[in-house]
Amino acid sequence: MNTSNNKILITGGASGIGLGLTERFLQENNTVLVCGRRESVLHELTDKYPSVITRVCDLSEATEREALFNWIAAEHPDLNVLVNNAGIQQWMTVTDADFFDRAQTELTINVQAPLHLTSLFVQLPSLTTILNVTSGLSFVPLTKVPVYSATKAFFHSFTLSLRELLKPKNIEVIELIPPALNTDLGGKGLHDAAPPVADFIAAVFEQMKAGKTEITFGFSEAMAKAGAEEVKIAFARMNGVT
Repeated sequence: MNTSNNKILITGGASGIGLGLTERFLQENNTVLVCGRRESVLHELTDKYPSVITRVCDLSEATEREALFNWIAAEHPDLNVLVNNAGIQQWMTVTDADFFDRAQTELTINVQAPLHLTSLFVQLPSLTTILNVTSGLSFVPLTKVPVYSATKAFFHSFTLSLRELLKPKNIEVIELIPPALNTDLGGKGLHDAAPPVADFIAAVFEQMKAGKTEITFGFSEAMAKAGAEEVKIAFARMNGVT
């Protein structure tokens, strides 16, 4: 991927990894569009970066995903990069009274939304690249976030297929596979001891400029290369299995 002179849509691009990508793509001389559910957060983003184009969009609603695409097609038909970054992580267990309702929300945001957006945006003649943000938990689940881990495993698998499916259209598919990072994903303070987002973003751009399409960092790099026994050991260590 050429990291400069693109027009890029980043879902959930106002916080966490999405914000890190927004900031770095701006530095690399790109036009960046960001969609998010919270208007106040988008205002904070444009106060700091006035060149960012924003749109309020609740990705849990199919009609809003369609409206987002129609807006892009009408107002920004030269958009050439889609970043499927938005996601939620919920700490829960299957015995919780609200488990199924919360699981459905995660499935909608983490699976249905990016699949729907992908199916829409591949209709743009200008599209050249899709970046999907998965997780190191695609390879070894954390039982405290069972549905999140499963959604990322699904999205990793889908991304592998998508890369092959879109070769005839000359659309490059890049997978960003972060480890746990110091963000508010899952709740404030849960990942304070994790590496900073900036370190991951630096690694992302170094690898993209080198032409890599599967981008890893730290734990996710180790798990992407791990064999079955190494994954088993990592699962036991992460989840306190004896």
